[in-house]
Amino acid sequence: MFKKLWNLFIAFTRASNLGFGGGPALIPLVKAEAVDRYQWMDNEEFADSLAICNALPGPIATKMAAYIGYKIAGWLGAFIAIVGTVAPTVIVVVLLGSLIAKYSNSPELKAMLQAVRPVVVVLVAETAYDMGKKSFPTGSSWGIAVATVALLYLANIHPAFIIVASMLFGWVVYGRNKK
Repeated sequence: MFKKLWNLFIAFTRASNLGFGGGPALIPLVKAEAVDRYQWMDNEEFADSLAICNALPGPIATKMAAYIGYKIAGWLGAFIAIVGTVAPTVIVVVLLGSLIAKYSNSPELKAMLQAVRPVVVVLVAETAYDMGKKSFPTGSSWGIAVATVALLYLANIHPAFIIVASMLFGWVVYGRNKK
């Protein structure tokens, strides 16, 4: 059990400390740990967990940590994974807060961040592509995707409403087919 907890802590510490660009940038790093390195789940399970976590309020990093941690080692696993996600960053920010504030507008830091942004976009796109391979098995899933794009960009509907509506749609349409 100790090894599972240690691996959860290390995996989420590694993912959260290399995730430049916020929550979405962390997703490929969590996938690399949970799917590729530790094989706690496969791509389809990861896509399902990401969908579940995205449907809930709050930061994606802590939701993914809690979900995967709980799956691997119960409540203690969820706690340890969340600690691994949050604690190192909190410690760094507290210890280096004055340096971060002092250099936040430096040309050097801005240049480094400018260079890392395209990398983050590619990592997120790669994860989306991997998830997309399993997420579009039917014509109706493509219909949902097209409707989502239309609702987001043409009707300017908040993503939270679209997520809830898609869950209800899935429950009604796909749930009845399984009975």
